[in-house]
Amino acid sequence: MSGPEPVRGGAGVRLRHASTDIVDVAAFRGLAAQVRALAAERGWPLPEMGQVRTVPGGLALCVRPERWLLLAPRGAVGAMQRSWQDALGRHGVSLDCSAALHPLHVSGKAWRSMLARGSRIDLDPRVFAPGCAAATLIAQVSVILTALGENLLILTPATTARHLREWLVSTAAPFGVDAPEDATVDLFRGARST
Repeated sequence: MSGPEPVRGGAGVRLRHASTDIVDVAAFRGLAAQVRALAAERGWPLPEMGQVRTVPGGLALCVRPERWLLLAPRGAVGAMQRSWQDALGRHGVSLDCSAALHPLHVSGKAWRSMLARGSRIDLDPRVFAPGCAAATLIAQVSVILTALGENLLILTPATTARHLREWLVSTAAPFGVDAPEDATVDLFRGARST
């Protein structure tokens, strides 16, 4: 069996850090409907399990029952979390996960083929289509995958981010990889270098 075909005309995989604040919102037992209603009032309708939804000013995704991750542009640390906690009251809890989860943005023609080498889920675009989200393992590392159009957002614990990034760069090498350490994608404003 031969290896992957090299991608002509540039890198088959582009890897960037992603700039975002992340808030984990969890409903207390039996109060998911109330949390959904509160979120809808705030203009953040929450997605169903296994989905991501673009909302005004950010993204909302769900990979666990009655629990959502809310992503928004970088701002004052904790401001988004406090705002959500004030709104949730006795229906749920919000936690600032911006320092706990490290976001990586993956793009390029070959990212699905590259990740298939270490993913436990089917990344075929007919199965894991844009708008899908899943919690899984890649290279024995816990991750959350979110298909954003033709791109992918990976969230991994900050403690495993370096290992996962090194694995991604190594695995992407046969496809052609563009992964400068200092490149960042602002998910809500486009790419920039830091």
